[in-house]
Amino acid sequence: MRYHSAGEVVDVDTELPWVNRLVVRALGAAGQTREPTRGAAEPTVRLRVEAGATAMPVRGLRLVTRGAWSDGTTTVLTNAGGSGFDLMVRGGETLEVVARYRPSRSLRAANLLLGTRFGLLAGQMLVHYPVLWRAGWQERVPLHASVLRAGSATPLFAGPGGVGKSTVLLNALDAGAVATADNLCCADRSRCFGVAEPLRTDAPGARTNRDRTSHGRVEVALSAREPVLEPDRLVVLERGPRTEVEHLPPDQAARSLIAGTYAAGELRRYWAFAATLALATGHGPAHPPIERIAAGYAERLPCLRVRVGDGDTISAADLCGLAV
Repeated sequence: MRYHSAGEVVDVDTELPWVNRLVVRALGAAGQTREPTRGAAEPTVRLRVEAGATAMPVRGLRLVTRGAWSDGTTTVLTNAGGSGFDLMVRGGETLEVVARYRPSRSLRAANLLLGTRFGLLAGQMLVHYPVLWRAGWQERVPLHASVLRAGSATPLFAGPGGVGKSTVLLNALDAGAVATADNLCCADRSRCFGVAEPLRTDAPGARTNRDRTSHGRVEVALSAREPVLEPDRLVVLERGPRTEVEHLPPDQAARSLIAGTYAAGELRRYWAFAATLALATGHGPAHPPIERIAAGYAERLPCLRVRVGDGDTISAADLCGLAV
């Protein structure tokens, strides 16, 4: 399986059919991604999930921190992120990740009981976090945001979880827009690369025969995914007593984008994952320069705050039609 995510080209090979299903679900409609017109054709990340359950060898590796050993080239993480997967990570021009499922009895039982939570966590550790870390080598940082193109406008949508970004995005896609992702992108100074993922929404019109996920939402295929877009405005979405749109000072827009990223559940375990690998290998930043990238977008682009009143809806077309 090959797909594009966060500006990286990823190959996945799994020996366990049930893990393959988890990977496919975590990617959403990544198979519908248009091929990039430029960039590496060869994979920059390779993930292999092995059926074996023996421990990864740590002889000759130094202890970096609890559950992590490394010699600077090869790093072993046990029970990565509490998922039950051990990972062997090898840096280089191509990031190589080997995974084995080795949970304790109690964790195995918990993962079976809490299948939805486990599926999301496994997707993060196997699919999303290694790719985000590799993207960090190229000075791209994770943002809890989505970029869509509707007509001549390309807004970058920011805001904390639960305010309705996915609903706005779903309505926009139904109206013919394209988007990088649902909630996560990886951004450099001017471009936002989508993270391959499904769209998760609690919108009343969502197709309810899809898989259910967290917070009562359902997963919907992101049917018009564009791997990279360059935004021309920054839109901060909020809930409020009434619907209103106003221009927003750059510092406030940047603060919302930064805080929403650090508060995102999808990235809650990423900071420790990336810091541990940075400490072990010397690759990538120990702390991604999210503040600098977010402030650059806010200072360069027109910024809007959109408050959506309870029970109201607002379409991306309405937002894109505003004079900025």
